[in-house]
Amino acid sequence: LVADGLAEEGLALLKKNPNLVLEAHDAIDRTELKEKLPDVNILIVRSRTVVDKDLLERGRTLRLVLRAGIGLDNVDLNAATERAVVVMNAPTGNIVTTAEHTIAMIFAVSRHIPQADANIRQGKWDKKKFQGNELRGKTLGVVGLGNIGKAVAERAHGVGMKVIGSDPYISEEAALKFNVNLRKLDDVLAESDYVTVHVPLSAGTQNLIGKAAMKKMKKGAFLINCARGGIVEEAALVEALQSGHLAGAALDVFEKEPPAKDNPLLALQSVVLTPHLGASTDEAQVQVSLEVAEQIALFVGEGVLKNAINVP
Repeated sequence: LVADGLAEEGLALLKKNPNLVLEAHDAIDRTELKEKLPDVNILIVRSRTVVDKDLLERGRTLRLVLRAGIGLDNVDLNAATERAVVVMNAPTGNIVTTAEHTIAMIFAVSRHIPQADANIRQGKWDKKKFQGNELRGKTLGVVGLGNIGKAVAERAHGVGMKVIGSDPYISEEAALKFNVNLRKLDDVLAESDYVTVHVPLSAGTQNLIGKAAMKKMKKGAFLINCARGGIVEEAALVEALQSGHLAGAALDVFEKEPPAKDNPLLALQSVVLTPHLGASTDEAQVQVSLEVAEQIALFVGEGVLKNAINVP
């Protein structure tokens, strides 16, 4: 059962698979999903459907939950493991599109593009008001050097930025292979003109970039988060922007999505905001759907567990 929609290319492969009976929904209601789950063996979700203990208990025959994308903060891994339900993600389809969105956000916040666009649509022509900053020669700090962090680093080099990074899981030698100088997190914060976050959301990364971390950042630096809401502490960010310690921020993700109408970030002109668009390109949607179809074919046809998160 597909709960949150999937590109036609992937659905076509799933429909052709003789080992499957497919039921696809663009956005199934949670109540209806719970009613259908007792007869479902494989559940495919995106970020909308929350696969928690309550939902998993309805899946009496559930064997596999597959997240069509990389983030798993909407899937209760412990509850799935207790019920012997395999959890997979599809981590490669969104790499390029999320990296490109990150670079676009860096340009947008540096050159005040959304604000200038809104200004000119109001019949104004305030050129001096929107004077920005070049990226050439600036230092980009990448927090998290996984697939997306690496892709961001590669693209930042292309516009002439110096790239440093922090990641406890890779070596200095590995980082240097893609021209990133590895530093401790505190050093990345202190040395970077721009800090971009590319780590998963977990207990260890919740509010990773909070009040203390922001105080360590350069005065006048910019903060970008296209990873997951909750990694950057929003209240601390508002304070850092209002005080002038940070010059700006660009957020594609929020602690609560969509953000509340009274969220103070919405009132700050120094912030660029997008509605979780990191994976939202035609190409990425197709790639993720094909990745999902391939993983399911291997699972049901050969018992192969590709990109399984909780099997051990």
